[in-house]
Amino acid sequence: MRKHYLDNIKWITVVIVVIYHVIYMYNAEGIPGVVGNITGLERQHYDVFQYMVYPWFMFLLFMISGISSRCYLEKHTEGEFFRSRTTKLLVPSTIGLFVFQFIQGYFNTRLSDAMYTMQSVPAPVAYLIMVASGIGALWYIQLLWVLCALLIPIRKLDKDRLWNLGAKTNIIAIMIFSIPVFGAAQILNTPVIVVYRFGYYGMAFLLGYFVFSHDEVIDILKRWSPVFVLVAISLGTSFSWRYFGQNYADIPANRSPLFIFFGYFASIAALGAGAKYLDYTNAFTSWMSRHSWGLYIFHYLGISIVAVEVAQSNILSPALVYVLTLVSAFCTAYLLEALISRIPFFRWAVLGIKKKKPAVPAEQAAQTDSQN
Repeated sequence: MRKHYLDNIKWITVVIVVIYHVIYMYNAEGIPGVVGNITGLERQHYDVFQYMVYPWFMFLLFMISGISSRCYLEKHTEGEFFRSRTTKLLVPSTIGLFVFQFIQGYFNTRLSDAMYTMQSVPAPVAYLIMVASGIGALWYIQLLWVLCALLIPIRKLDKDRLWNLGAKTNIIAIMIFSIPVFGAAQILNTPVIVVYRFGYYGMAFLLGYFVFSHDEVIDILKRWSPVFVLVAISLGTSFSWRYFGQNYADIPANRSPLFIFFGYFASIAALGAGAKYLDYTNAFTSWMSRHSWGLYIFHYLGISIVAVEVAQSNILSPALVYVLTLVSAFCTAYLLEALISRIPFFRWAVLGIKKKKPAVPAEQAAQTDSQN
């Protein structure tokens, strides 16, 4: 039976990511690579939204990816798992950079000092700079592919011993898991490009696979979700109060106890509350779930276009810029998904959509079955 709450948590989290990136694009905290403060206010108090969501929303997505990987592997072989994840994750974040996402790279260079470098180098070099700059939000699927690839040898060594042990997890163990999460967050962090946190997000993925893929453990989260929500709100408020005005995405903030414990408890609170209240489907949630992938892949391009062409030109008031940027994020993403998903090769290279096999007529299928 499909776990609809995972689909709903995923698309809701992606929507939160979109809103976060809109606020992030015009943040007043001096984080580089964006337009920055367009209001002229010394403090944009609504910027606190970034601090209240950044520590947990990607941790939660990696956790859900771990759960989803376990669900997939219960019905498919490891070879099928590797091939599907390579098509869905690796292809768009590598080949897709060269055939489409370099456009995102162009706008990213215009938001940074790289534009001056591009003007002084040959065109092929400038193109490669745009390709490298076009990774943007695709870092998530690059890192996720690495974790999925590592999961295969881990499964061969584990032989489900650790997974079976995960079914026995109780409320005390769930809370204790925050300690190894904190430890993992201190290691395997890449310098400069701070989003590639193999320790922090790798632990989220493995906890999702080995622990939170069990219905028994999810039932515990459901019962304790009100407590975890209160804990998460308290930790998030404390984190925001302590670090507001500083770069929350880099050291020391992103390795602090407040960041890590907030990220962990907010994620299990969302997972528990989602399992309790969001385990259903209707026309709207089904549509949002089906299109959450395209929204994630393309939303930042819509944000960047408005940021570069409108916000930097000061032709609209800050309030209208925010509204236009948000609208552009959703509209650009959905329009590009609708277009590119219909173009052969591009739908594979950019969205990781396999070519659909032609349907086999029922009579022909029956004849084939009888011959086999």
